[in-house]
This record gives sequence, C-alpha cells and structure tokens, in this order.
Amino acid sequence: MRKVLVVLLILVAVVLVAADRIGVRVAQDKIGEQVAAQYNLQQQPDVTIHGIPFLTQAVGGEYKHIEVAIGDWTEQGVTVTGVKVDMRGVDAPLSEVQKGSAANITARTATASAIVPYDVIKKEAPKEVKRVGPKGDDLSVDLTGSVLGVALTGTAVVQVKPTAKGIAVTPVSVGSNGASQVPLALVKQQLTWVVPVADLPVGSRISKIEPTPEGLRVAATAENVRLNDLQQAQK
Repeated sequence: MRKVLVVLLILVAVVLVAADRIGVRVAQDKIGEQVAAQYNLQQQPDVTIHGIPFLTQAVGGEYKHIEVAIGDWTEQGVTVTGVKVDMRGVDAPLSEVQKGSAANITARTATASAIVPYDVIKKEAPKEVKRVGPKGDDLSVDLTGSVLGVALTGTAVVQVKPTAKGIAVTPVSVGSNGASQVPLALVKQQLTWVVPVADLPVGSRISKIEPTPEGLRVAATAENVRLNDLQQAQK
C-alpha cells in the first residue's frame, strides 16, 4: 500500500507540474498576443513569467516578475534594438487575462531598456563625425573636416546625457593629428548633437545611459504602470 501511495503522489505531482508549465506557456503567449496587437508590433514579443508555481499566481492575479522582450522599437524615426520591459509587482486579475483584456493589468514598477546602436548615433551626428565608439563612461569619435573654417582631423571625447529632446552628445575634449588646435568651445558649437530618443515603452523619460560594445544601453523606469498606457512606437 505504501508503494501505491508513493506512486500516486508522484503521479499527482507530475500532473500538477505539467499543468503549471502548460498554464504558464499559455499565459505568456496570451500576453504576447495582447502586446503585439495593441501596439501594432510586426512580431509577437517573447514573454517570461517568473516564479513557481505559476497557477498560484494566476489564481491570485498577482505576479512578482514578468519580462517582455519586444525587440526593435522606433521613435521619431530612430530604431533602437533589444528592447525589454521588466515588470515587477504585476496585478493581472484572472478574469481580465481570460477575456484577453489589458485594461486593468498594472505593474508596481516597469523598467524598459534598449540598445541605441552606434551607427544610429553616427547617423544623427554632424558630417565631420566619421566613427563613434565607447570610451569608459563617455564616447570617442573620429573627426575629419573643419570647424568654422579651421581644418580638424583627430579624435574627441563626447559626453552623453538624457534630455527632454533625446540623448544629447557634447564634446568634452578634442585632440588633433598635427593640425591646428581648435578651441573646445568652437568644437562644441558645431559638433554637439541630439539623438531623438527620449522615451521608452513605459511612458517614462530615459534616466540611465551606459556605453557598451554594441551601443548605448539606455533605461527608463515608471511606477504604477497600466499595460494600456505603455507608449506606442512611432513609425
């Protein structure tokens, strides 16, 4: 009898685990469909619901951690890559999920992150900028051309900062390769530019910028976010 009970308990556990994993896959797919349809995304985002067991979270309508990998995102004609939304403290009543509604789904915090590729940053730069790459907390740019009629060939270190209009790129030092030294103030006048990416899809201003080998990793965090209020991509 003891062996029979053990076998039954194992079977019940297997069934519950299978049901839990099937349930989480269905829910992830459903959320992905909602996000893709609502924001007219070309591809359905990958959704990951963290935490075990899933069924307990689903019945209670409260999820500790949900990640949504959107992929590419376009704002003001500028496309960023690897966009992810990390939501914590998600309140998603089972009734809302079952009927495919996002009206009453909220997150205590939602952090969006993305990569702004260096070719995107260079595309927005003045014509004198020939290359953009990381240099510590700043960026290094190669320059060829002239500033107010003075020939300039060399490199400059530029600082990046989030602003209301986008990512501001401003020279902080400049060096020339044997040419006349151009005052930094003059370089700033001509070689300061803005990459028009100010917000990410949580309706919040970019607050963190970090250079990486692939591009600038940017992040924005919002609190008490409704899924319906996520900012739509601008095509």
